[in-house]
Amino acid sequence: MAIHPTAIVEAGARVDPSCEVGPFAWIGPQVRMGPGCTVAPHGMVTGHTTLGARNRVFSGAVIGGIPQDLKYRGEPTETVIGDDNTFREYVTVNAGTVQDQGVTRIGNGCLFMANSHVGHDCVVGDGAIIANSVALAGHVVLEDHVHFGGLSAAHQFSRVGRLAFIGGMTGVAMDVAPYCMTNGARGELTGLNTIGMQRSGMTEDQVGRVKQAFKIYFRSGLQAAEALAQLKSELGPYPEVAHLITFIEGSKRGITR
Repeated sequence: MAIHPTAIVEAGARVDPSCEVGPFAWIGPQVRMGPGCTVAPHGMVTGHTTLGARNRVFSGAVIGGIPQDLKYRGEPTETVIGDDNTFREYVTVNAGTVQDQGVTRIGNGCLFMANSHVGHDCVVGDGAIIANSVALAGHVVLEDHVHFGGLSAAHQFSRVGRLAFIGGMTGVAMDVAPYCMTNGARGELTGLNTIGMQRSGMTEDQVGRVKQAFKIYFRSGLQAAEALAQLKSELGPYPEVAHLITFIEGSKRGITR
């Protein structure tokens, strides 16, 4: 284990021997770090935080800090992070609150660019790309392979479906359906993330069915209940459309249109 002599690893921390901790970094006493993790100079991992393997924490980042929530009273809530994530300079990830599940979760293979923020009780799936200065408020849920452009933000309790793309400087105030692209100050639907679907390995037939579903739900002029009924009858057996239907039915904030 390469720990710089000026770094502080508090008693009680469990840091795998293969980890590297740079100058003036700080690792708190309840932290668990898996193999191959690195913490750059002046990086901080604190709180009841678990890191999987090969995570990289860059200078000035603070992972596992207490929630920015006035209701927080020092409860031992958690931050749980998977493998192969990158937290660039001055990223902040806050722990959960007892008002929710008590844990903030991040999956595998995500990139959080400089100055981005993950609020308390967020759930971020695999493969997220969160650009510079993006702010995810508390209780936000991102499914797998969601991309956020720079300076965008997501409102508390909003959800973003898999393979969705949020343009730069966009405000997400309602749920964004899987595969969709959203842009604008108040987050308006602008189309499908066709390139993202293709890059993810979806076949032409799968992308075509998503396009059909998009037209039925968002472009047909049908009421939401009617559109969902048509989706179920015509395309419901296909997994990529079934996921879209389930996401829409589970929305509490409403779907961005």
